[in-house]
Amino acid sequence: MKTVIAHSAIAVALGVLAIGGSAAPTPALAQTQADAAPAAARQAPPPLTDLDRQFRAIADEEWAWRQRELPSRLSKPMNLPDVSAATQERRLAYWVDVQRRLNAISPDQLSPSERTNYAVYKNQIDNFVDDGRFRLYEMPFNADSSFWSSIAGMANGTFGSVADYERYLSQLGDTPRYFDQQIANMRAGVARGFVQPREALSGRDVSITAVTDPTDPLKNPFYAPFIDMTGVSDADKQRLRRAAIEVIQQKVVPAHRTLLTFYRNEYLPAARDTLGANELPDGEAFYQSQIRQYTSINLTPDEIHRIGQAEVARIRAEMETVMRSTGWTGTFNEFTRFLKTDPQFVYDKPEHLLWHGAWVVKKVDGKMSQFFGLQPRDTFSVSAVPANIAPFYTAGRGNCSLNTYDLPSRPRYNIPALTVHECNPGHAWHGKMRKEFPGIPEWRLQANISAFGEGWGLYTEKLGVEMGVYEDAYEDFGRLNYEMWRAARLVIDTGLHSKGWTRAQAIAFLSDNTALSDHEIQTEIDRYITWPGQALAYKLGEIEIVRLRRKAETELGADFDIRAFHDKLISLLVATIPAMTAEMEDFISQSKAASNAARAE
Repeated sequence: MKTVIAHSAIAVALGVLAIGGSAAPTPALAQTQADAAPAAARQAPPPLTDLDRQFRAIADEEWAWRQRELPSRLSKPMNLPDVSAATQERRLAYWVDVQRRLNAISPDQLSPSERTNYAVYKNQIDNFVDDGRFRLYEMPFNADSSFWSSIAGMANGTFGSVADYERYLSQLGDTPRYFDQQIANMRAGVARGFVQPREALSGRDVSITAVTDPTDPLKNPFYAPFIDMTGVSDADKQRLRRAAIEVIQQKVVPAHRTLLTFYRNEYLPAARDTLGANELPDGEAFYQSQIRQYTSINLTPDEIHRIGQAEVARIRAEMETVMRSTGWTGTFNEFTRFLKTDPQFVYDKPEHLLWHGAWVVKKVDGKMSQFFGLQPRDTFSVSAVPANIAPFYTAGRGNCSLNTYDLPSRPRYNIPALTVHECNPGHAWHGKMRKEFPGIPEWRLQANISAFGEGWGLYTEKLGVEMGVYEDAYEDFGRLNYEMWRAARLVIDTGLHSKGWTRAQAIAFLSDNTALSDHEIQTEIDRYITWPGQALAYKLGEIEIVRLRRKAETELGADFDIRAFHDKLISLLVATIPAMTAEMEDFISQSKAASNAARAE
């Protein structure tokens, strides 16, 4: 369940900052929560030193340049971005120079408050340089995300004025040029063998045919914003709707037909027979770069594989215990087959799944003040994953969207853990918090480090036990099922990309150790095959958060304050794992010193 992808590899390959933008954050948190928050989470940072200002000047200059080069949707560009190979090479040269300037600064010489900023920013630049050098833009899609589905996602934006509709029409008119550049990049990837595995691409063109198949432009997904138009006069509605039909028929559909022809006639025949990233050109180094990008640490595939095996064994023992508590006397695999097939766990209607998710959200709302002092003022809603992408989408996404496609593959016992992760206090809640902290540089506020965000999401599933989210043994098994899923990823991802695992081997491992549906297992494995490294972030981040909490509980004893711990952690907003560790261990030391001083008085 992916969070903000403002600086992810796929976003840069697409040539857009998928979310992000330059809008200023809300000035402050709600006063009632701010009064309850620990001082460390809300006091103003100390003045910058000369070296701090030198670093900030580099970052601010590059960020302003990046906004021009890769405009976010919030900046409302009139055209789609330039993703040509020449432009990609120019951007790489710029980022290499920025990296050189950053390397000249010793982070230890920065003020303590600036070191995490440096770590987050340096991580972004290092990733841009790695992806540029490996020419990741020549493979601008995977089984989860693609440049064409990103363009289709524009139809889900907010339209409240004539200018919004005209901007959208201008972007749609630019689709042929943008697709041609992406196709040229993919042809270059084909020429050097930098392509996706054929075995994981079956049926992936359905999101293209969703645009090319409708004969009526009014039923084309790109026409959706023009169905219910608000804030627009009747005369403008008629004019804009005519323009939409014209641009869809003359620009958007032909561009997608060209893409479909290329995909079926050129790309699929050239797709590789191997699966592992290590089989790509300079593949072992490429895979290691993706591990660093998504985890922010530099563990080897072998090290991660061993961590995964240990976690799988630990969680399996917990699952066996919970399984026996239900009265089940058969084997583990028989129990998981029962969970997958018994109709008592299947929703009757899509809205029933959404209602269950909404119930979990409101149940958690009533417990939040016991675990957090800080709270965002803005709220979010529970929604369904859009139908045009749901068949190959994951179970949910971080805006509190839940997948209602193929209800037998979305069993009841998984929904509480999924909702906590995607909604609150997971991604959607965390996303609202990110908008309400003053004084955070925009290049940090809009950054994404998967190990931190996804580690937090997975940690909240475990926190759900303390919050009373799981109402019976089946729901608790569902929570462990989801934790096992993330632990298995450590074994599967490294197995596929460094140890020669087959797709069947990966499917069998996930099937043998979880109660995930067969549909979900297959879509997940294809995601891991085509998106090396990303799946490692969740468990590695969560492991470190859990370790830090245990350290805090052990060292602080009766003085441990769960709200203060969470407020400090969440106030980081985004951090590399080493930076998070340094910040939280410093918090523990300061809390311990403060408690000792208070007792000495």
